Amino acid sequence: MTDNAEMIHEDGLPGHESQLEPKPEWQPRYSGSGRLAGKVAIITGADSGIGRAVAALYAREGADIAIVYILEDDDAAETKRIVESEGRRAITIKADVGSRKMCSRIVEETLTAFGKVDILVNNAGEQHPDKEITDITEEQLLRTFQTNIFGMFYMVQAVRPHLKSGAAIVNCTSVTMYKGSRELLDYSSTKGAITAFTRSLSENLIEHGIRVNAVAPGPIWTPLNPCGGASEEKLATFGEDTPIGRPGQPNEVAPSFLFLACEDASYMTGQVLHPNGGIIVNG
Repeated sequence: MTDNAEMIHEDGLPGHESQLEPKPEWQPRYSGSGRLAGKVAIITGADSGIGRAVAALYAREGADIAIVYILEDDDAAETKRIVESEGRRAITIKADVGSRKMCSRIVEETLTAFGKVDILVNNAGEQHPDKEITDITEEQLLRTFQTNIFGMFYMVQAVRPHLKSGAAIVNCTSVTMYKGSRELLDYSSTKGAITAFTRSLSENLIEHGIRVNAVAPGPIWTPLNPCGGASEEKLATFGEDTPIGRPGQPNEVAPSFLFLACEDASYMTGQVLHPNGGIIVNG
């Protein structure tokens, strides 16, 4: 684990998974088949929620994992334990993806530990609910964009020289990009940017044999929402407005990240998968 040399500011988000009840379900739902054997993946926001579930599934499929997180040391240590319990190697890197300098360090430490990078999962993100657009402070607006979309640019810029043909990038966008969110104006805006970034980057890198895709989860039970990322009113019925009628679990989203990272998706780039409980979106 690496200590930050710079001050990290975060308003209690994404929160500790270890303190959340009920606990999110991260456990892979099936036996591995070696689809990522010998691969190395960097996963941002991998200490909890969707990131932890992706790390667990990738490890089961044979990948070594660089676990990038911002605050929750205990959650990151638990994700590391989970990866190692699958027989794979793991390192934890405490860093803010909103800093270009730290993103370069993330890649450097991954290369030092594992010698290469095959997969980048841009999953880290933050959200802050506001009922009125006038309630969004300049600091919050800048911070949300810095983490959610600037961080993806910084991570790709840092890792790009080390990605070879056959590598994959998987970005985390959101159902809010497609249907909007009245309380998450800045967050949903960044998710729109992420989708456009995914489509554009896929065209930019395809001639180099690097695929770029995204996953757009619906309401998923992770620390992000109950620890301040959603209003109390929204939490009271969280996920109930989906056709399935409940929030999803992280291990119901992770298979989308696996599919896009492995050779099963060799003919897919610039695309978005939608594990969202049955919400119909176009795109």
